[in-house]
Amino acid sequence: MPVINVEIGRLPVEQKTQLIEQLSLTAAAITSIPLGAFTVVINELEDSNIGIGGKTIALLKAEAQNK
Repeated sequence: MPVINVEIGRLPVEQKTQLIEQLSLTAAAITSIPLGAFTVVINELEDSNIGIGGKTIALLKAEAQNK
């Protein structure tokens, strides 16, 4: 059973549903493994738990809003 893991920031349910569907369809088409064999796991990360350039995403978003 192939597993696709995605780590991403918070997403609305509609986007998660679309992401699961499209990743599964694409992987099945490329690998010729049946669609029903794929499991997709989405790990949502809080903006305060991700850092770029020494700053959290939360801080970068706040700075961008204040510009």
